Amino acid sequence: MRAVAPVITIDGSSATGKGTISEIIAKQLGWKLLESGALYRLLALAANKHHILSDDATGLATLAEHLEIQFIAQENAPTRIILEKDEVAPAHLFNESTGKAASIIAAIPAVRKALLSRQRAFRVPPGLIAEGRDMGTAIFPDAELKFFLTASLSERAKRRLNQLKERGVHATLSALMVELRERDERDEARAASPLKKAHDAILIDTDHLTIVAVVARILNEIKNKFEV
Repeated sequence: MRAVAPVITIDGSSATGKGTISEIIAKQLGWKLLESGALYRLLALAANKHHILSDDATGLATLAEHLEIQFIAQENAPTRIILEKDEVAPAHLFNESTGKAASIIAAIPAVRKALLSRQRAFRVPPGLIAEGRDMGTAIFPDAELKFFLTASLSERAKRRLNQLKERGVHATLSALMVELRERDERDEARAASPLKKAHDAILIDTDHLTIVAVVARILNEIKNKFEV
């Protein structure tokens, strides 16, 4: 039976631009957006709050199954994120320590299994843009259209530094390069849903492309696929 709503997946390593690009495309199409990385970051924050250690697979999986999360879309402002009735500030959610903790717990098979149905529940009409690392391989393998974004380590570190500065978070380029390299290694080596390009995904190297150019490329592929 065919799914009730189409899905377009946009996967890739950290700081390839997939988050910004996915948000723009979702708004232009009027589709729903799943930022899967935010779920793992929120789980990392909740685990810290409840004093659950990163090696406690059972505790983390149980927390993931019952985690209270709300994404509240706003017309002309960033999406509000509510974790257990408290609003989460972007600077808290997107700092490097939260990202590192999220990457570590994301490698735990029980945690990924616990979040599977929650992620698939985002698939509602008129359609879904799903952004992450395993959207096209593990979460939505039957997606109508898949993309995989890449960029060099140095370029990604520069982008992440600029993102953090905009959010008021202090960081250094050298530290970010180390963190991104370690995260890549964890994501690619994990046993459960490792970071990799789906065999039917369209590869886009964003190293020398602007956000506008990548969005235009993806929208053109969507137009050809769906005739929208």
